[in-house]
Amino acid sequence: MNNLLFSLNATLPIFLTMMLGWFFRRIGLMDEPFVNKMNKFVFQVALPVLVFQDLATVDFSQVWDSRFVLFCFFATLISILAVTALSYLLKDKTVQGEFIQASYRSSAAILGIAFIQNIYGNAGMAPLMIIATVPLYNIMAVVVLSVMRPQRGKMDRNLLLHTLRGILTNPILLGIVAGIVWSCLKLPMPVILEKTVKNVAVLASPLGLMAMGAAFDWKQATGQLKTATLASIIKLVILAAVFLPVAVHLGFREEKLIAILVMLGSATTVSCYIMAKNMGHEGTLTSSTVMLTTLLSAFTLTGWLFLLKSLGLI
Repeated sequence: MNNLLFSLNATLPIFLTMMLGWFFRRIGLMDEPFVNKMNKFVFQVALPVLVFQDLATVDFSQVWDSRFVLFCFFATLISILAVTALSYLLKDKTVQGEFIQASYRSSAAILGIAFIQNIYGNAGMAPLMIIATVPLYNIMAVVVLSVMRPQRGKMDRNLLLHTLRGILTNPILLGIVAGIVWSCLKLPMPVILEKTVKNVAVLASPLGLMAMGAAFDWKQATGQLKTATLASIIKLVILAAVFLPVAVHLGFREEKLIAILVMLGSATTVSCYIMAKNMGHEGTLTSSTVMLTTLLSAFTLTGWLFLLKSLGLI
């Protein structure tokens, strides 16, 4: 029961924040230009600062485990490649990029640390899982959303150069690079700077969630329900079912196994919607998948946790 309550406490506020955005739009406190500007701010400022904060404050020398990092990296990479291959079976090619991103990209940085802290009292292996997956999440998301834009046309030299320029100047990737460089150089983080960065970073999730809720179109979402359901099943069940047994076979236990579970089976992160919307995609499939996985993950994560506990693995 405690695990169920924890999962509900972690996921229902996210869903309710999205509903607040929808409610504010309905009563006129938010309109389309305001929502578009809020999305742009989150994409260009808040999310890059959040990613920078996650990476710049990690002391890799204290917790480094090459075997664990490599497993997280390759499990994520294989998941992305498998979902990409599956996406070519979709009839509607305009949602291909959204489907790929929504099917593999977890809210690992936000939910992961909270989940592990709740069980073990500290962040455990979450920072290592984050460094192994979050840069890959974002880099591949930028590549997928750039290459598979709805109006992409044929890939010629100009389109290729435009895509590469978009990838290299993506604000989130710049935040990743800045965070890794900051951490590797062991640069100090003065209290004033740390608090300022934190104040901006904490805006990413609530503003992004409300913007997504405000832009959500129930009629359009109904048309994407079947594809969103498939993406949600992949995100919450299939990837974990494939890779958790491999992790157990390789000897990962306790907080490492919990970090892997969060990496594989947590809800699709809200930043998926923000990136999709700001990179020329409609965003309906992404927002539908975020809402579905957010609602259902409270139960699927609890189920996985109960199974691992019953088997004596955590």
